Amino acid sequence: MIEQLQNTISENRNQLLNHKLYKNIKTPQDIKTFLQFHVYAVWDFMSLLKALQQQLTCTTSPWLPTANPETRYLINEIVLAEETDVNQAGQRQSHYEMYLDAMLESKADITEITHFLEVIKENKQNIFDIIENHVPHSAIKDFLNFTFSIIKEGKPHKIAAAFTFGREDLIPEMFTAILKEMQQNFPAVELGKLIYYFDRHISLDEDEHGPMALQMVSELCGTNEQLWKEAATAANEALQVRIALWNSVNETITSVTA
Repeated sequence: MIEQLQNTISENRNQLLNHKLYKNIKTPQDIKTFLQFHVYAVWDFMSLLKALQQQLTCTTSPWLPTANPETRYLINEIVLAEETDVNQAGQRQSHYEMYLDAMLESKADITEITHFLEVIKENKQNIFDIIENHVPHSAIKDFLNFTFSIIKEGKPHKIAAAFTFGREDLIPEMFTAILKEMQQNFPAVELGKLIYYFDRHISLDEDEHGPMALQMVSELCGTNEQLWKEAATAANEALQVRIALWNSVNETITSVTA
């Protein structure tokens, strides 16, 4: 069944993997623009992950065992690495925090994303209102709205499909393409922390998290054809909003250099 789902999403997946954005990252400013868009996806990835942890494990007290110990293990293992990995200096950090440090090193502007998170921390507003009022780019708004809509719906197989096929399963190939361009074009630019971040994702996702995430989707959908159909729809929608985000980054970069 997992192979059938992968066939269903292959067109959108290939479109994303071969997106012209990768070839258009040609200057240090292009990298900064990319980072300032992509950081929102790095951040909301953790919200998808935490939604899965809440759905698939017990995060309240008194503790009770949830239905599937194997799925429990899969999600907790991914949370451990994503929320408390080891950075370039050997210190514990989430991947979002690593990414923010990489942005600072490359002199990308972190004002928008840090303000956005401060508003979330300080206010009890609906997340959709915060996105509407404090995210400046429409493509980022659409991307975040999709993420939190699927979280709000609360169906673990759909959250897992968006997480796996829109994020985890995609990251090794996608980040490798970006990394090649950066190494080729910017050997002297301050990108050490960013390259470390990409390398960590490539290593973790190819060897561990990618296969784990695929197994998680299989466990959640089982033999239920309706669940597999819903998972495929969620996966395709996740890819489509990522393509739209990449289109927006690419338009921003090429409009500056035109």
